[in-house]
Amino acid sequence: MTIEQIKEYLPQRYPFLLVDRVVDIDLEANTIACYKNVSVNEEFFNGHFPGHPIMPGVLIIEAMAQAAGILGFSMGGKTKEDTSVYYFAGADKVRFKQPVVPGDRLDLRAQFITQRRDIWKFSCQGLVNDKVVSSAEIICAKKEL
Repeated sequence: MTIEQIKEYLPQRYPFLLVDRVVDIDLEANTIACYKNVSVNEEFFNGHFPGHPIMPGVLIIEAMAQAAGILGFSMGGKTKEDTSVYYFAGADKVRFKQPVVPGDRLDLRAQFITQRRDIWKFSCQGLVNDKVVSSAEIICAKKEL
């Protein structure tokens, strides 16, 4: 999926659209692989941290949640133009193993775990150079508008 196709699934826009490309969606296995190119020009690096820039953990979680959101929409055969939206509802088992810095490609992986009513849970990982740098179980709540 290109960035223009991603925008058909996610309502976020600059500076909060944190998925640059979807590499693979496997609807039989309910998994997605995508990535975010981390550039030194990102606004958050001005204050996090000057002289030692690292991507804020909350934005890594948001990037994982956006990957899960694309997967959820794809599983349901929906786009953002439909009357439903997925809200970030929580994160369990959050871990950060190493910093994400300018120049990194943050690979994002998500796998659907379960759905109860309108609550969806995904197992997510962030990787740099094939090494896990973050992980979380992301919980999304589907709402009809």
